[in-house]
Amino acid sequence: MGSQRDLCPPEAKTPAGRPKGYSGSSQVWGLGGRSCRLSTSYSGEGPPRRNVPRAFAWAGPPPRCGLEPARGRQGACPLQQGRGCARHGHKHDHVPQLCGPWQSLPGSPRPFLLLEADVDKGSTSPPTMKLDIQCEQLSDARWTELLPLIQQYEVVRLDDCGLTEVRCKDIGSALRANPSLTELSLRTNELGDGGVHLVLQGLQSPTCKIQKLSLQNCCLTEAGCGVLPGVLRSLPTLLELHLSDNPLGDAGLQLLCEGLLDPQCHLEKLHLEYCNLTAAACEPLAAVLRATRDLKELVVSNNDMGEAGIRELCRGLADSACQLETLKLENCGLTPANCKDLCGIVASQASLNELDLGSNPLGDAGIAELCPGLLSPGSQLKTLWLWECDITASGCRDLCRILQAKETLKELSLAGNSLGDESARLLCDSLLQPGCQLESLWVKSCNLTAACCPHFGSMLTQNKRLLELQLSSNQLGDSGVQALCQALGQPGTTLRVLWLGDCDVTDGACGGLASLLLTSRSLRELDLSNNGLGDPGVLQLLGSLEQSGCALEQLVLYDIYWTEVVEERLRALEGSKPGLRIIS
Repeated sequence: MGSQRDLCPPEAKTPAGRPKGYSGSSQVWGLGGRSCRLSTSYSGEGPPRRNVPRAFAWAGPPPRCGLEPARGRQGACPLQQGRGCARHGHKHDHVPQLCGPWQSLPGSPRPFLLLEADVDKGSTSPPTMKLDIQCEQLSDARWTELLPLIQQYEVVRLDDCGLTEVRCKDIGSALRANPSLTELSLRTNELGDGGVHLVLQGLQSPTCKIQKLSLQNCCLTEAGCGVLPGVLRSLPTLLELHLSDNPLGDAGLQLLCEGLLDPQCHLEKLHLEYCNLTAAACEPLAAVLRATRDLKELVVSNNDMGEAGIRELCRGLADSACQLETLKLENCGLTPANCKDLCGIVASQASLNELDLGSNPLGDAGIAELCPGLLSPGSQLKTLWLWECDITASGCRDLCRILQAKETLKELSLAGNSLGDESARLLCDSLLQPGCQLESLWVKSCNLTAACCPHFGSMLTQNKRLLELQLSSNQLGDSGVQALCQALGQPGTTLRVLWLGDCDVTDGACGGLASLLLTSRSLRELDLSNNGLGDPGVLQLLGSLEQSGCALEQLVLYDIYWTEVVEERLRALEGSKPGLRIIS
């Protein structure tokens, strides 16, 4: 019997606004024999649109997903490819969560979490108490049980719990009675405008000290945004606001900006993905950027702002007094001409350390316009995401100049660009230069072949700074993977995370991989998902994993099939090495 269970949900309607190239294939739906207990929520209707394991993250390293084998249970949570992690590689707030039907499986933990935060040694302060529930349909009795806790806890998260406007009156009353609340998350509940209004009324108490509020995907529309100015004025402690996946539209955004312009508002992080914004929304946003000194993070990805809108936004940034640290403009309709606008921003905003421009047709011409800003002494960028930007070898050559010169740059994603093996050679040469301090490189789906692997191998034996290399969805084959294994098996290599999913790997490469697991002192995570491995190859890997000298902590084997004999051996290994996670 294969390890992959027949638990994939039926095909559902694709969410609106999905990125091009979205796939609902088995490699996303099927998660194999061991179920997963996960720490936070996904969002969306129909198939979950966000929050996939690291194996499916697309363009930049998302957070560690916290997957833990839930032993003794059959079936698996059907995580799907999401708009955020899978395609864009978001690194926060987008991690997988066990789906509702799987929560009720025999032996599954009750999805009710009371967590205590770590406390500094020697501190006499009590730990932070958190109420954290996801993907549970709350009965009346359960709701009655929870209300007293909502009145007491500092952190309250009720994500995807089937809440509607009916429950919001209770929530508002409970919030008014809670002077300790610092974080509230109600994402992926159909609250509607009326429900959101009731919740916000509950926060407008003189004793409210909330710092983080998430109403992502709560069916808030333009009509419900009229209350936002007053709320932002009355909550001077609020630092983080998540309104993504709500159809606010330009008119709703205008109302939001009125609140952001109030002197009593000190918001630092604002997330507005998939809010149906157009170029018309950029003028009020630019006005906010000019007026506020507090904003540090602006996320407006996946809104059709276009060239004119982004130019207006850049004008606001150019005149801004704020110390913006993160700017995300993925899939916003940027053009090569916008790169000239962004060049000045990157050069002048020393505070900017993360710039996400993925899924915009910038092309080599746009990269050429952007690079002078990246090379300027004022640029301190640490993370640059340029996935699916129509970059070829010419644009890659320009980016190599950045790698060689900017010691601040730590993470670079070029995933989904037609780079080819010659670009891989250029990147490897740049990674060997003393000025390059890159720690994470993503070249997934970049038309690479086995011919590039000797270059990567040679680089990895000499470079002591690169910690993560994403090579998935390239036709490396067994010979290419063998070359990588030989290099990484050399003493002194430092790579910790290697992604080789969907690389045409077969059992023939597993001997080299098994040897690598025993010889490498640095490798901690290995992804071999969606490759042609069978029992012989998996057994070779298991032979190494069972050895006490194997330092690997996580092996990802999505969409790999094996027999029950192998499954039993995997279960035994999980029991004997609790520090090892095999995710399948």
